[in-house]
Amino acid sequence: MARKAQRAGYRADTRRVRTVITPEGVPLAFTLGARGARALAFGLDLMMIGAVLVGVSLALFYMARAAGMSMDNPASQALVVVWIIVMFASRHVWFLLFELGPRGATPGKRVLGLRVAARDGGRLTSEAVVARNILREIEITLPMMFLGDALRQDADAGLMGWAGAGWFLLFVCFPFFNRDALRTGDLVAGTWVVEASRHKLEAALSTGEAARQGHSALTQTTYRFGEAELAVYGELELQALERVLREDRAEALAQVADAICTKIGWTSGRGDERAFLEAYYTQLRARLEGGMRLGQRKADKYS
Repeated sequence: MARKAQRAGYRADTRRVRTVITPEGVPLAFTLGARGARALAFGLDLMMIGAVLVGVSLALFYMARAAGMSMDNPASQALVVVWIIVMFASRHVWFLLFELGPRGATPGKRVLGLRVAARDGGRLTSEAVVARNILREIEITLPMMFLGDALRQDADAGLMGWAGAGWFLLFVCFPFFNRDALRTGDLVAGTWVVEASRHKLEAALSTGEAARQGHSALTQTTYRFGEAELAVYGELELQALERVLREDRAEALAQVADAICTKIGWTSGRGDERAFLEAYYTQLRARLEGGMRLGQRKADKYS
């Protein structure tokens, strides 16, 4: 019985695993975020947005009060306009700003260990992020506004209320009727929400400081890459390489090492692929982080 339970648990864990092929032709496994975790992450984001709005409202109120402004004052009216703009744009800016960032995740998703990813294994584009967030208005905001208006009216409140509730439930339940737990926004944008590893890659690197120095303990080779050799890849490829190193599958390591070597005109030596990839990862990461501090970014190898 214990063995059956163990097999059942394994099937439950692997049910959310999906495999995509990167532009380098390497299969990478992703675990879809659980529906409950996604809902909780969304709730956390709404709470954080609410806290920011309260803070902005209080700040504007005290600014107006300290300046002794009245509603007839043009400056007070300007503050009211700023407040309205912040209220209107807050939820859009929040999700777009964080999901367009290098982590592809809002603070709520980061707390729950989730991130947004492209379903084709490519780079998460700004168009996809905008599309999935615009659809949220149709999925949640509009039906809630419709339902709220119905509750404020006595006439036809019952019919309008049922219509608003049905609209809302239709989109809320949509992730339960497809195997990838996709929102309609995800379906249109070509995205899904996946689990992001909570473990830092440094813990998975087998050679520690040796990898940072580009030294292989197996072959005693030192891998040092020049600017031209590191410049061919960007953030997307760095993330893919990080996942390959973390999963530590010999076949994937060999495929990625061969792909990089072909691209930059190197050879890693058969059997020394991991040391080669660790060295390339650490040096590429250092280059990209240095570029970000200077305001330079390379999203992927096509940029």
